[in-house]
Amino acid sequence: MSEKAIDTQETFSFKCPACKDGTIKIDKVTYDLPDRDKVLILKFECDKCNFHTNDVIPLTTRMDSGIMTLKITSENDLKSKIYRSPMGKLEIPELELIVEPGPSAKFYYTNVEGILVRFERAVSIYKNSLDENDPQIQEISDLLKDLECAINGKFKFTLKITDPEGGSYIIPENKANYSFERSKNNDNQKQD
Repeated sequence: MSEKAIDTQETFSFKCPACKDGTIKIDKVTYDLPDRDKVLILKFECDKCNFHTNDVIPLTTRMDSGIMTLKITSENDLKSKIYRSPMGKLEIPELELIVEPGPSAKFYYTNVEGILVRFERAVSIYKNSLDENDPQIQEISDLLKDLECAINGKFKFTLKITDPEGGSYIIPENKANYSFERSKNNDNQKQD
């Protein structure tokens, strides 16, 4: 464990949502990230059925609502850090890929390459679920090739996060490729 992590563990006596029989144990770890941000990592695990889930919650973030745009023009840009709150819509318009917010959405903290790998896994799973004669197979194969090029820094694209509640943020490797447009609702709230 990192020297910059504070590990605490608490056990609560509430029933497991999966088996209704076990007790959920919660492990909490607070990390100081190299960019001076802090995140809380929570792990929930049942002692009977091994149900488990994790959550990452930022403890220091920008809270302005708006649209964050990052142009990915080089392999180095793939190292830019991404924090998407459950209310943030993430999209890559050039690849027609979107992650919509929803009731089961979770916080996640990764980099641009991590976002691409998530998309690649999801698209591969979808492709494998199709019948081999499905007309979408070729289109999906092309998308997977584009994702592979993007992961290798050989495909220029735009990553956009729209967060009406605030909390999502991007820490760019190249600040010249980043822009933030504050939400009009946020401007109106600050004027009141």
